[in-house]
Amino acid sequence: MLIDLIAYVLKNYHFDPIAFDDNTSKEIFYAFLNKLDPFKHYFLQSDVEKLKGKHYTEIDDELRESDMSFFNESLSLYKKKLESSKSFYMAFLDHPIKFNEKEVLNTNYDSLPYAMSKKELQNRWENWLKFSVLSTFYTKIEYQKNDDDDNAIEESKLLKEAQKDVKENMEEYYYGMKDFEREDWFAMFINVFVGLFDPHTFYFSPENKDTFDETMSGKYEGIGARLQKLTTGLKIIEIISGGPIWKGKLLEVGDKILKVAQEGEVPINIVNMPLKKSIKMIKGPKGTKVKLTVKRVGGTVEVVTIVRDEIELEETYAKSTIIEDGDYKFGLIDLPAFYVNLKKDYKSSRNAASDMKLEIEKLTKNNVQGIIIDLRGNAGGSLKTVIDIAGFFIKDGPIVQVRSSGNKIDFLEDDNSNVLWDKPLVIMVNKLSASASEILAAALQDYKRAVILGSKQTYGKGSVQNIVNLNKFVSKNHFGDIGALKVTTQKFYRINGGSTQLKGVESDIVLPDKYRYIDIGEQDLEHAMPWDKILEANYEICENSIDIEYLKQKSEARISKNEYVKKIQDNAKWLKIQEDEKTLPLGFKSYQKLQEQRKAHAKYFKNSMKIKTRLLYKSLPYEYDLFKKDTLLKEKRDRWHENLGKDIYVEEAVNILEDWVAYIPHQKITQSGK
Repeated sequence: MLIDLIAYVLKNYHFDPIAFDDNTSKEIFYAFLNKLDPFKHYFLQSDVEKLKGKHYTEIDDELRESDMSFFNESLSLYKKKLESSKSFYMAFLDHPIKFNEKEVLNTNYDSLPYAMSKKELQNRWENWLKFSVLSTFYTKIEYQKNDDDDNAIEESKLLKEAQKDVKENMEEYYYGMKDFEREDWFAMFINVFVGLFDPHTFYFSPENKDTFDETMSGKYEGIGARLQKLTTGLKIIEIISGGPIWKGKLLEVGDKILKVAQEGEVPINIVNMPLKKSIKMIKGPKGTKVKLTVKRVGGTVEVVTIVRDEIELEETYAKSTIIEDGDYKFGLIDLPAFYVNLKKDYKSSRNAASDMKLEIEKLTKNNVQGIIIDLRGNAGGSLKTVIDIAGFFIKDGPIVQVRSSGNKIDFLEDDNSNVLWDKPLVIMVNKLSASASEILAAALQDYKRAVILGSKQTYGKGSVQNIVNLNKFVSKNHFGDIGALKVTTQKFYRINGGSTQLKGVESDIVLPDKYRYIDIGEQDLEHAMPWDKILEANYEICENSIDIEYLKQKSEARISKNEYVKKIQDNAKWLKIQEDEKTLPLGFKSYQKLQEQRKAHAKYFKNSMKIKTRLLYKSLPYEYDLFKKDTLLKEKRDRWHENLGKDIYVEEAVNILEDWVAYIPHQKITQSGK
């Protein structure tokens, strides 16, 4: 019944529903097996062929008849393989391990074929377990080197401890797998199916829907990070301002969590653990400690202790600061998200647009000559707030085009002729600026109202999702809560006609960043919708638009001489090399050499990037009264200003504003002479 209902919703609500045919069946077949066995540690090629002979092109027909044969048989086979695989790790970890300098672990699991025999499968298990022991052993040795305790433990004993830790982690993993219920597997299967439509269409089981609602409310509790499940660990995709990680500068986007340990307990490997259980382990009461074994973006492995806390909601809101540079005075507004309270009336409740309006008004009263809006890492949010915010900077006109299925196109416009800010404006973006951020940047770029500064392009998410409560189609009393479907219903288009899908927004002035060559973006996702173009809207470029080429030439001349920019570029290339490396050494000396190289690079880059810009940052006058009552707020602002003082991207944004301010008298003379 649930499959039928989801198929109905997708057919009638999705922007571009795919054909449900034999090709769909083939994709579901391999995608679900890959979900069950991402490392190819369980299924043999003969197992796959057996399932393939019965279901490869039949899954679409089976689902039409509510026949769950493929799901049931593949899951049943997986559980049997899971149980029998215990003998592999038990037999291997019960005997002394010898590392071979000539052996490597192949981590290119996507292209790795299924094993042809049990012997080949066992060899994969042994290599994987050997690497787990090796990395744990190396970490223990490094801890001992950095420990002040004089009672050093012999390496042979450390190796035994490492072996024991890995065995305990494996036992915990298998024990934890028993908690994974049929409804969890079924939700996974459904998401394999709906994920073929596009990467943002997703089924929420009742439990996951509750988690989603909690996230959308803006209230967070735990370590202060958003996580993404990967085959290689939990990847940090966002650091939440005000949270423990943010406060302690403990982790960064791109780091992967490999193990979790409660205070005083043994670390547990979470790489193969279900996401909800991993997150449950990481979460905990305020004030308690959790130890995370983390693989840094640069490749080093560390243990980080985090004191759990309640995440301050205030730091997810817009905030501003004043920047002074000699006779120049500018304002910077940091906008982490386009937030809105969906449960309250828009006009009477706090949202990103109302907050932005207040911040602009405060900066105007302080006589700033230009404003920087920082959208770096802003993943989007409310479309309504974007329209309102864009309207603060233009007289009136269309902001974005929204296309629904059937080629129906709506123009979302700013119909308020009042302009809140008509002076120089720079929008800062990076590769993690997505969705609503891209709409704002694109609109102000098309109107030539602002200079877009940052990554070569933004994330590239040009689609709209709506939550469809599946319970409204059935009797909840009869079927119980069956969850919800987040479904892509529309696409965004710039007012110049181009979609922001895949291509995102290309910066007017490009600065390299650490993510430049790493696969982080819509174009790196499977089944992403294509880029396309429609007719442009009717709009007029702003009267006092700046000569972008003039500012670009001035900026590029500075950037070409900036030693830090070159170092960031070199580091970005190095990080890409690390990401592309698909083999890991299984010999201790080779592994040690690799880790030492990574640590040396990380140390060199950190030391070479000790920057202090010339700029002076000041809180707005009204905040000084708040600091007397709220010392934490002062601490947050001081931390923010300290980080801004090391930010060469903000420094270049200020340089651009100074060029713009100096250019304005020349611009007025030229225009009056026409």
